[in-house]
Amino acid sequence: MADRKRGFFGWTWYVTWRFLALLTLLLLLLRFVPPPTTSFMLQSAYPVSQHWVSIDELPPHIPLAMVASEDQLFPQHLGVDFSAISKAIQQYDDGQGLRGASTISQQTAKNLLLWPGQSFVRKGLEAMLAVGLEAIWGKKRILEVYVNVAEFGKGIYGVEAASQHYFNKPAKYLSSKEAAKLAVLLPSPRNRNPNYLTPYLSQRVVWVEQQMKQLGSAYLTPILK
Repeated sequence: MADRKRGFFGWTWYVTWRFLALLTLLLLLLRFVPPPTTSFMLQSAYPVSQHWVSIDELPPHIPLAMVASEDQLFPQHLGVDFSAISKAIQQYDDGQGLRGASTISQQTAKNLLLWPGQSFVRKGLEAMLAVGLEAIWGKKRILEVYVNVAEFGKGIYGVEAASQHYFNKPAKYLSSKEAAKLAVLLPSPRNRNPNYLTPYLSQRVVWVEQQMKQLGSAYLTPILK
């Protein structure tokens, strides 16, 4: 019996080690090569439109709008915002359901490798992968992949495809307000359109613009340089 248990745990450790090694190699490769697809794109029920664009070719107000809207502590945390997670768990305990609390690093990991939906299992994997991305990729690469793979509509992935679809122009020509309009789509992109915003979302755009001004145009400079 003891030999059988040792054999089982040895096999489990071997499989886990091999999986982690392959995952690390994949992330190392994607540190330099644009992801050809993502888990979310593969699971999309709609035709996929996505065009990779280097973050160096985008105006700084595009990533700033995403950070202002989704994760203002992005330059400071190591992939996970523990205070936000604690608040989300408290809300869950109060019967409000399992909500958000994901950093941009976590959202990138989820979009790239995981699946939609809310569960503690996925949240745990998301957090671990986010820490791995921070260690292997760094902030600039995470932000670059995020703006290229985030979903902005039914089958629309990345700011370039979103800019072409909604504003009929390349993302490098987006104004600060247009970037803020795209940013407010992210929590529920399949049900929102930046050209037909509800009063609430219009107010949200104003709020994002205010946050962008407060953070300042140089807020992400140490990351993007």
